[in-house]
Amino acid sequence: MTATTATLDIETLARVSAGPRLSRLAESLVPSGILKVAAEIRALQASGRDVCDLTVGDFDPRHFPIPEKLREATKAALDAGATNYPPSTGIPTLRESVQRFYARKLGLKYPLDSVLIAAGARPLIYSLLRVVVDPGDTVAYPAPCWNYPFYADLMQAKGEAIICAPEDAFQPKAGALDDVIRRASLLIVNTPLNPAGTVTPKDAVLRLSEAILNENAAREKAGRRPLYLMYDHIYWMLSFGVEHVTPCAVAPEMAKYTIFIDGISKAFAATGLRVGWGVGPADVIARMNIMLMHMGAWAPKPEQTASAAMLDDDAAIDAYHAVFKPALERRLKALHEGFQRLKAEGHPVDSIEPTGAIYVSARVHPFGRKGPDGRAIETNEDVRRFLLEGAGFGVVPFPAFGVPGDSGWMRLSVGAVSEAQIASGLDRLGAALKALV
Repeated sequence: MTATTATLDIETLARVSAGPRLSRLAESLVPSGILKVAAEIRALQASGRDVCDLTVGDFDPRHFPIPEKLREATKAALDAGATNYPPSTGIPTLRESVQRFYARKLGLKYPLDSVLIAAGARPLIYSLLRVVVDPGDTVAYPAPCWNYPFYADLMQAKGEAIICAPEDAFQPKAGALDDVIRRASLLIVNTPLNPAGTVTPKDAVLRLSEAILNENAAREKAGRRPLYLMYDHIYWMLSFGVEHVTPCAVAPEMAKYTIFIDGISKAFAATGLRVGWGVGPADVIARMNIMLMHMGAWAPKPEQTASAAMLDDDAAIDAYHAVFKPALERRLKALHEGFQRLKAEGHPVDSIEPTGAIYVSARVHPFGRKGPDGRAIETNEDVRRFLLEGAGFGVVPFPAFGVPGDSGWMRLSVGAVSEAQIASGLDRLGAALKALV
């Protein structure tokens, strides 16, 4: 047998699956719908198509570079030899910086053993679910939402979505979570909201906090485990014209039950540096640390060192946000106003004014009409393909965020596009809508 033949045999054997080979969980895993759409757009762009890519919640460094302070501090840490293992909880200087940062910016004073560092937010979310959720428990979340249902599946828990409406800016109505609060082990709230780009109001945060406290008082009397709240506010520094509020600020007793998920990825356009932190009750954080310890999901030491320097430098943060946030807001405003102009012209579109994060909720609903190719538009997927193929406009439909049905609502993300790309994309969209029959 020649070396070439052996290589071909190995390639064949490595690809072929004959009969059951994996666990039941592995067989049930579903890939990210968002990343699948993004891959399709990258292929089109590689072929030379002009596409306004509004899909992935990421930042193009050409438009949104990381802060200079963060860049230089990372380089300095590498030069200083910060290339060995960090402590599993995170380096002390970063944990202390997060502690000070939350006290200064959010008015939340936590002990150091309430702060845990990881390689971005995802390992923290996974480890939190592992330590507060048992198989068969209920994990609840308002929808549309990010990938929380998949995390519930990994725990073999019952994921329960509370579907929110566009007339409520895709935020839960008062009392909408009361029923699930009585049954869940973990409630997940994300604000500013990915994908909707809206912020949970202060009165809603207070009402939710009071409902959780009342439920947990009853559970404590009955000797039951409490309901925990995962408060994913990774976008909290990207609020526009509205106040970001935390449960522990409006109801301090919530500190016993709230675990914050946060990091540098969104506030500093540093998605690839992989530094996140969890802040919460010390007993929960300690068990999350053990999970991370075994997973090895710690953030790289140079990036941890640089993040500590960044969080302690308010002047550097303010200078960066003075450029970064207005640039994001201009893009968000351009999309929203563009959709509203098209709506005023009589086209079947709509949008919700964005107040946070990097997203616009937009609706395109030409259902029952046909594109220039004669294909009828009947579903969200038909709309997505019409927008991509007919207008070079890449979006993600809301079913990828846990909302069933064909409503025409889509997430538009502005982190990877220029203002000029948005303007030309809207022009193409208008022309494509006019060509519908």
